[in-house]
Amino acid sequence: MTSSADATDAASPSPSPSSPPSADYRDLRAELESLTTEAFRPELSEIDQLSTLGIAEIMNGEDATVPAAVAAQLPRIAEAIDAIAERMARGGRLVYAGAGTAGRLGVLDASECPPTFNTDPSEVVGLVAGGPTAMTTSIEGAEDSAELAVEDLSALDLTADDVVVGVSASGRTPYAIGAVEHARALGALTVGLSCNADSALAAAADHGIEVVVGPELLTGSTRLKAGTAQKLVLNMLSTITMIRLGKTYGNLMVDVRASNEKLRARSRRIVSLATGASDEEIEAALAATDGEVKNAILTILGNVDGPTAARLLEENNGHLRAALAAATG
Repeated sequence: MTSSADATDAASPSPSPSSPPSADYRDLRAELESLTTEAFRPELSEIDQLSTLGIAEIMNGEDATVPAAVAAQLPRIAEAIDAIAERMARGGRLVYAGAGTAGRLGVLDASECPPTFNTDPSEVVGLVAGGPTAMTTSIEGAEDSAELAVEDLSALDLTADDVVVGVSASGRTPYAIGAVEHARALGALTVGLSCNADSALAAAADHGIEVVVGPELLTGSTRLKAGTAQKLVLNMLSTITMIRLGKTYGNLMVDVRASNEKLRARSRRIVSLATGASDEEIEAALAATDGEVKNAILTILGNVDGPTAARLLEENNGHLRAALAAATG
């Protein structure tokens, strides 16, 4: 599905050919025309006449500009991550809220956290306007409801320890703005991620992140560069937050959940990379720690038994380096 300003092309009914446009329609059109993500590029008006390779080369060149746009926002991204990690360290949750492509990207990022970082599914949550059905079916009208965002967040019993990240390419989506405004009123930390400068979403949030990627290859199709930018930033928000929370040891996923054969093999490899131990030592360590990778590493490097490793990790909030220092100090 092509998202246009997070599907705002369906946000308001078009006037019939026989009737003049309504004032609301004219206002919405003017608003969309002011957005960078909606801008028309006349130099691409005959792109459909190019060869497939020619179109692919142009599209690839467009995609190559996204990382630089993200880089321009790195200080704001880092500030948001530090604030998110602080809330989550005291038991808060990370909640993404968006519509269309933006909402689906949030759900995708949230769903990857349990297998990667062994988080509980309730710790990182993705909300998409229209509910789970909207993951695979277009429910465009849902994005226009700030009230729907309030309902979705209320179902989570949001607290001041939680974090809500509103995601919207246009930065004007009522669902995302409503989520941020409701969360902020409850004292929760809020982040607004958009792809237009001076967006209403960023203004509504404690931390505004505006990755301006410019007009799309297809006018208004914000699943393209804007979607790529949002995915890159969401990767950073969750991954670096988990690093700050001690979910990794160096660049090793020591909290990985070994739920299938591939992940069980990966668990053994992680212990091997972290410790340099023999296969026999690794098997013994994993057996002594019920397969917990982080605990197994601590038993080997700290020369402690399984229960002691578990206690040291608990006392050090799950941070392996701190637990290892305690074991060897």
